[in-house]
Amino acid sequence: MSAKIPVDVVAQPEFLGQHEDKFAFAYTIYITNRSDHSITLRNRHWIITHADGVVEEVIGEGVIGETPELAPGKSYSYTSGALIPTPMGSMRGSYGFVTDDGNSFRADIPEFTLHSPDAPLH
Repeated sequence: MSAKIPVDVVAQPEFLGQHEDKFAFAYTIYITNRSDHSITLRNRHWIITHADGVVEEVIGEGVIGETPELAPGKSYSYTSGALIPTPMGSMRGSYGFVTDDGNSFRADIPEFTLHSPDAPLH
């Protein structure tokens, strides 16, 4: 494990509506490589917390079927979604990367809120 590699991760969530008895959200993630190395995204670990306190974890390879490589200073974005049983929730996690010289590291995904327009704010 090497020194911390600077990677910016920004999320933009959007409420899509209700689907049967669940609440649908899309989120677009923007990842920017702030290091001097090329990096490749290998895996993801999401922690999704519903308003009722239930927590689910999602662990998998890549994102949306891709393992993007980001050269120094380059960005990558993708849109995915979450279907949760409550009108509010949150997501956070981390991405696993490997540098062009073979060092593995994780970059945090800052927590963001999933919130339907009708959900009470408290």
